Amino acid sequence: MKVAVLGTGTVGRAIAARLAGLDHDVVIGTRDAEATLARSVSDAMGNPPFAQWHAEHEQVGLVDFADAGTHGEIVINATSGAGSVAALEAVGAGNLAGKVVVDVANPLDFSHGMPPRLFVADTDSLAEQIQRALPEARVVKTLNTMNAHVMVDPSRVPGAHTVFVCGDDEDAKATVKELLAEFGWSGEAILDLGGLRAARGTEMYLPLWLSLWGALGTGDFNIKVVRA
Repeated sequence: MKVAVLGTGTVGRAIAARLAGLDHDVVIGTRDAEATLARSVSDAMGNPPFAQWHAEHEQVGLVDFADAGTHGEIVINATSGAGSVAALEAVGAGNLAGKVVVDVANPLDFSHGMPPRLFVADTDSLAEQIQRALPEARVVKTLNTMNAHVMVDPSRVPGAHTVFVCGDDEDAKATVKELLAEFGWSGEAILDLGGLRAARGTEMYLPLWLSLWGALGTGDFNIKVVRA
């Protein structure tokens, strides 16, 4: 399958590498591919320059946003939440019409320092904002409640644990669930929360997730929904 991953940070790199390892035809989309490759310093999260990572993952292409939209049968939004709508608009509404857009981003606002705040919560969500901006895309929210490495390899956390999925298009959610299964998520682990409005809850989990990371000293954890 041809997949476009938007974003060159930790999440974008982890998802793109995993998909390529599963023999998908993967490109990473960025605002300016040449500028991205020219950077010689680590990013804000301490990741090495993208060119260094790319040299180790030559099977993953790097293209501008619009070309990513042309390439991808599925488009995965792994950009910083504050720039997600603009990035997807740069991909192009026409390129995204009818396609599954998997939103794994969170509406984090770092302008006041750490820990980040949410720039939208309770009455709206980033996923819903993306859907409104791109009404012909089929937006599905998932994987935003864990770190990048657990997203693509749930076995990093022992035992059974939960990944949430929500969206207004049932066929789009079915496609995303198949992709999650390829990553190693079992059918029992995937919990469908219904329509895209449920993304409000999964995005608002982030402040608690950050507190848990601080308390545990590691991002290699997840939550499990236990049924009676």
